[in-house]
Amino acid sequence: MIKAPDGRIIFEHERQDLAKLVNITMKRNDTNVAGGNFSFKVRNDDGKDYIIMTPTMMSQAYLGELNPEQILVVEPHTRRIIAGEGKLTREINLHEGVYDANPDIRSVFHSHAKNSMFWATSGLNEPNITEATQKLKKIESLNYEPNCSEPLADLVSDKIREIGDAGLMHLYLLNSHGILATVGKKDEIMDGLSAVHQALAIVDTAEWNAEIAYKQAVFQSLGIIDGFYSESSRVGTLKDLVAGKAIYNKNAGQGVTKYSNSKAVTVNGD
Repeated sequence: MIKAPDGRIIFEHERQDLAKLVNITMKRNDTNVAGGNFSFKVRNDDGKDYIIMTPTMMSQAYLGELNPEQILVVEPHTRRIIAGEGKLTREINLHEGVYDANPDIRSVFHSHAKNSMFWATSGLNEPNITEATQKLKKIESLNYEPNCSEPLADLVSDKIREIGDAGLMHLYLLNSHGILATVGKKDEIMDGLSAVHQALAIVDTAEWNAEIAYKQAVFQSLGIIDGFYSESSRVGTLKDLVAGKAIYNKNAGQGVTKYSNSKAVTVNGD
């Protein structure tokens, strides 16, 4: 049994913060009126985990303006709502699937960020070229599965198991649906609030990356540059993009390619 001080709500600070985060995400255009769903795990004094999660229709019905009482406290697997006025999203299966696939993950952040969705709807992997996003490495576009479906939850959870510790800071593109950021720490109980804040940072920086990658693709098509560039290194080409190769700077901080005028000229590399 979870108890709160008289006159207060359980996990009040965490629910206040998530309500604020929803509003910020909307204002930053990191999601749209279709919303998405954000969650993170908390542990009570008895060592039991609960999921703090946004209610369904958080953006369409509530316009992104939530109060802490509307944020849900959910018991994993039973999906019993311990506290919260909202209704549970059908996408709970996706969140639970990710948490089960890697127990070290402490936050699952699914949104409909428009620039990243450009790459997601194209079915192409997003070239990862900005300095702030290099830790994400490959930004992969997954095959299409319907939203809120068990096949989508199974697809993502299988991928999370496959990549192991990489899932502790990762971003997937969900074909025609949105994006999914996961955050955690290896062999350590990461604070859930820290995890969901980091997940938003991933989504926010990936949005900038998605637009810049698109513009670099256009410049290649126009013949202005000869590839995708990150930290002065050529990290891939349009041909690599179409072939589905991972495009990111595998030697971040050790650039081997320099610019000369408006053209990119390789010094030591392919």
